[in-house]
Amino acid sequence: MKYIVTLSRIIVGILFIISGFIKLNDPVGFSFKLEEYFSPGVLDLDFLMPYALGISIFVVILEVLLGIMLLIGFRARITVWSLLLMIIFFTFLTFYSAYFNKVTDCGCFGDAIKLTPWESFTKDVVLLVLIVVLFLGVKYIGSPFGDGSKRLIVGLSLLVSAIFAYYVLNHLPALDFRPYKIGANIEEGMSVPEDAPVAIFDYSWKFNVNGEEKVVVTNGDYPAVDGEFIGVETKEIQRGYEPPIHDFTIEMDGEDMAASLLQEPKLVMVIAYDMAKSNYRAFAEIKEVTDKAMKNGYKVIGMSASGKDYTQKLKREYQLGFDFYFTDETTLKTIVRSNPGVLVLEKGTIIQKVHYNDLEDLKFE
Repeated sequence: MKYIVTLSRIIVGILFIISGFIKLNDPVGFSFKLEEYFSPGVLDLDFLMPYALGISIFVVILEVLLGIMLLIGFRARITVWSLLLMIIFFTFLTFYSAYFNKVTDCGCFGDAIKLTPWESFTKDVVLLVLIVVLFLGVKYIGSPFGDGSKRLIVGLSLLVSAIFAYYVLNHLPALDFRPYKIGANIEEGMSVPEDAPVAIFDYSWKFNVNGEEKVVVTNGDYPAVDGEFIGVETKEIQRGYEPPIHDFTIEMDGEDMAASLLQEPKLVMVIAYDMAKSNYRAFAEIKEVTDKAMKNGYKVIGMSASGKDYTQKLKREYQLGFDFYFTDETTLKTIVRSNPGVLVLEKGTIIQKVHYNDLEDLKFE
């Protein structure tokens, strides 16, 4: 039993640290995922929406600390109880998401590792089993460290986690796992390889034949059946290839201008996904940097999911010399974890991306 507990302890501890650190690298992204869970269409916990970022930071730091506490054997019973309660909650969430197909990605490993809902649920079931093993064999969880050393390790871990969280919240994630990272080409991210797998569906056609229901299954062709058509049901049996970047548009008056704008040799994107939540003080500096960019031959555009009332008011108030285009809010949240944020592109390739706190780092050559 002792060896099983030790193996379970190592696996659970490492997984919690990795999972927590990946989300700690991007707590804003994890807060967006929590908002998805809190939404009326999922758990209907709308009152928690304003606290999503705070909950995100608390959960990811706790996840890292519990992993460290387990590995060093600090307060084993409290640690194992906390792990058990947390994994029971996560298992419920992932099962709910998978069974009802509510949230297609749990965000367990941020954008670094994408899991399907059922993969997420399976992962949590395995962790639940391992943590139950730890719960039953908690007496075997020892430590080579003294009490003072363990407190020091946990305290330092908490301090480092808090400092790191503060840094990424006020700048950008230290590691960017998204398809809009620096060096990525947006058009290439939207392309589909010629040999990419295509989605395959089974079509179950229902007919009334001489008073009896008959079902004919095809891969799409309408069957030659002598009877009255009732209806058809589809089932995906093979997922098709989905490019890393999809649903990306830059619209003006209902027309998608993305194709032409992504060919610009010098393009600056000012992104404010929701102007009602933007840091307005940043737009005074954005005015300065975009004016400088335009003097250096750059085309500057704004991108927002807010309506024209917001964008026109902002443009007038800060005397911005560029127009705002419409882009889906989720896409803008994915592009940059800053509201507002700025990107510099060269023919669709992202060469600079900054938080509004780092606008002075932008270079226009």
